[in-house]
Amino acid sequence: MSALAVRQLRDEPSRASRLAVRLAARAAPGLGRTSLAKPKPRAPQREAADLRELLAAPPYPARPAATGDVRAVLMLVTNSLPVTNAGYTVRTHRIAVAQREALGWDTHVVTRLGHPLAQGVGDARARVDVDGVPYHRLLPWGPPSGPLGAVEKAADLAGRLVKEVRPDVLHAVSDHRNAAVALELGKRYGLPVTYEVRGFLEDSWLSRSPSHRPSDDFYRLTRELETRRMHEADAVVTLGETMRAEIAGRGVDPAKITVVPNAVDEGFLEPLPDAADLRAALGLPDGVPVVGLTSSFYGYEGIDTLIDAAALLRDGGDDVTLLLVGDGPERAALERRAAERGVRAVFPGRVPPSDVRRFHALLDVFAVPRRADRVCQLVTPLKPLEAMAGGIPVIASDVSALREIVEPGVTGTLTLPEDAEAWANSLGELIYSPELRKKLGQAAREWVRDERTWRAVTARYRAAHRP
Repeated sequence: MSALAVRQLRDEPSRASRLAVRLAARAAPGLGRTSLAKPKPRAPQREAADLRELLAAPPYPARPAATGDVRAVLMLVTNSLPVTNAGYTVRTHRIAVAQREALGWDTHVVTRLGHPLAQGVGDARARVDVDGVPYHRLLPWGPPSGPLGAVEKAADLAGRLVKEVRPDVLHAVSDHRNAAVALELGKRYGLPVTYEVRGFLEDSWLSRSPSHRPSDDFYRLTRELETRRMHEADAVVTLGETMRAEIAGRGVDPAKITVVPNAVDEGFLEPLPDAADLRAALGLPDGVPVVGLTSSFYGYEGIDTLIDAAALLRDGGDDVTLLLVGDGPERAALERRAAERGVRAVFPGRVPPSDVRRFHALLDVFAVPRRADRVCQLVTPLKPLEAMAGGIPVIASDVSALREIVEPGVTGTLTLPEDAEAWANSLGELIYSPELRKKLGQAAREWVRDERTWRAVTARYRAAHRP
């Protein structure tokens, strides 16, 4: 940044948004204000070197014990609404809304250094409010001097928010980079830090390519760094009992681990809307069962197994339509697979959160065909709960994390992961038994209503933030 730009920013803070766009555009010449160059993937050797640098730094010291009631929270996350719509960002938003409305906390969210400009989105607003939740961006930004420099720079910028919000607790959300910034702020300002582990970064990485191995440097070093951040935090929050057991198995004190499971907004419990116009627009034939999902299209989601199961049903004379809502790196391959197997499959792409229930209204069965990968065994997803809240029967792979939300024969059906024949048999049973579908859907809806609304689960943060 030039000396002139620094003086302009100092004298006129309101220029920060425009200056950030200019800097980003300068880094990606020829691109407009709303479309910036996305960063190229980093070389594995560079990523490993960065992880080693972070691990070589001294551990963060313990902070004073938390005292008093929580009045304000600063939550540090990777990305957020309204730019990114995914399970991660939906959970962040619903928790922030529930903390503000149900607990009376002044919860603010701050995204990672450079977001969203660093992801190629030309939105340089320093703050965006969504449903009353303030989302702060750490802008303007420039290339930091290494991973430790990035932590320092993010903490410098976020420090202004600490002085403004005056939080009683710093709430970092996966991954270890957000935890490091929170721990740095905790050291500077004497604030307690809660680290919310929503997944295991190394296992997600492992599942995304058959060439990845647990012996690779990235896997080993990431696991070590994530575990270190869990130990350094004053409290750890996670999504399910399977994840809690994994964290405790890394030597983290079980007494400081709190489970705050995924949940749904109470609006999902309302009757499903009429979607006749959407059915017609998508070309879904009347009288043909619709099996579908809302998901990110990664290999570990196992959507290929669902397509193969639909092909087996068709070969047996049972017609079915797949409604596969979402997007991701596997979408093109899945579209080809459906076409090659002669399966009627509709791919609407990503839809805004406000439209999800209209797509739910088209479904006879909601499918969660996750593979038996380690990441699927550990991490409990959000999307099935939204379908269950609408009374839609759920069929899911029989993996540990999904057993926490689907009780076989009571709130849904479990079947063998990565086994198309088992999936075809279980789907056939549901498709041709309206009574069973109704029974499972109703029981699931009642369980979600009683146990899994954001208002209900968010109360657990009271204990988590004051361990």
